[in-house]
Formats: sequence, structure tokens, C-alpha cells
Amino acid sequence: MDTTRRGFLAAAATTAGATATPDFVHAEDHDHQVVPSDLALRTKSLESLLVEKGLVDPAALDAVIDAYDHKVGPRNGARVVARAWVDAAYKQRLLADGRSALAELGYGGTQGDDTLVVENTAQVHNLVVCTLCSCYPWPILGLPPVWYKSAAYRSRAVIDPRGVLREFGLVVPEEVEVRVWDSTAELRYLVLPERPAGSEHLSEEALAALVTRDAMVGVAKVALPQKGAQL
Repeated sequence: MDTTRRGFLAAAATTAGATATPDFVHAEDHDHQVVPSDLALRTKSLESLLVEKGLVDPAALDAVIDAYDHKVGPRNGARVVARAWVDAAYKQRLLADGRSALAELGYGGTQGDDTLVVENTAQVHNLVVCTLCSCYPWPILGLPPVWYKSAAYRSRAVIDPRGVLREFGLVVPEEVEVRVWDSTAELRYLVLPERPAGSEHLSEEALAALVTRDAMVGVAKVALPQKGAQL
């Protein structure tokens, strides 16, 4: 039974368009998600059938999976955020021209050519959604989570953003403005989270380790690890 990350990504590649659960907050268990055994088996069977009929090249599928394992994903976005936190000049370029600043670090290309970076501050909190489908900056955030693609998130993030954020465990004070950005096929968004207080002593690498995908979508904030935890 293939319950590895390869199996999960193969499922994403070969069963794209599968129905997402409307319960976007609990649709996935973050880094602890386990693919259900029946889904893994069906995915493996479908992959084998497509390969047998010559409709899918196993090498091409492996290349796609390797790309999402090692070349794209939230680690890239976290590196961008950390660089902006420690390099004021880079931050200025990032906010002024996201496409060029991302290219400086080697990011861009398909699904990420035109990306606008919006900054969270003490006065403004940004939230990203795609109301029409699930447009997402794959090169810097990887595959979109299930909840991001759900109808519940796509509709309610616009109508009641504060309520949605509360369901993610993030309470935004009333005096803080919440701005919702609607992604399209032409323009994607990346949230530059606020740097957590007390992180001044951390290196760029250590800062990047703190940045989560959810913080770069706007449904969470970046926080320092609890005492006793190691970076």
C-alpha cells in the first residue's frame, strides 16, 4: 500500500479535480495527514492502468513528484519571507515588484510568474483566497491545501474574513483592517507576515524555519517556538 508522500502527490497528479470537503478548517491535519487506505489503493491502481495503456510516462510522473518534493513548496516562500525580514532593501524590492524580487532567489515560472506580495502590519492583516477556483503561487507555496480549494473557504473568506480567521484560531483585533485578496490565473498573492517580536537574534535560516504556509496565505501568524523547543 502506497501511503508515502509519493503516493499522495501521485494522487494529486492523477486525480486532480477530486471533490474537496467543505469543512476547510479540519479538511487536513497539516503535516500529519495520512492518505486513507482505500484512496491510496485506488490511486495506485489508476496509475498502474494509465501506465499500462501508455497514457502516463512513469518517468514524467516521477519528475513532477520530485519537483514538488524538492524544488517548489513552502520552504521557498519561507526563504523569501526571511530574506525580507533581514534585508530591508530586498523587502522594498519585493513589495514593489514581486516577480523580479522572487526571481532574484530563483523562484517564478509556471503558476508563479506574476505574484504580488502584501505585507501584514500592526494596522493591516491580509488574507488570500481564490473565489473562482484555486489559483495559488505553486513555486513558492507548493500544492494548495484542501481547505483552500473548498467552496466553504472560497465563499466565506470574502463574506466573513474575520469569522474564517477565528475558525483557524486567529483573532484579529477590530482596530486592525482585514484585506482580502482574490487570486486569479494572471495574478497570485503572497502574504509577508509580521516578524515575531523577540526574533532579532535569529539567523535568516532560523527565521525561515519559523515561517509556515498558513502564515503566507494569511490564516495564521508566525510565532516563536515555545520554551524548550529547538529551531
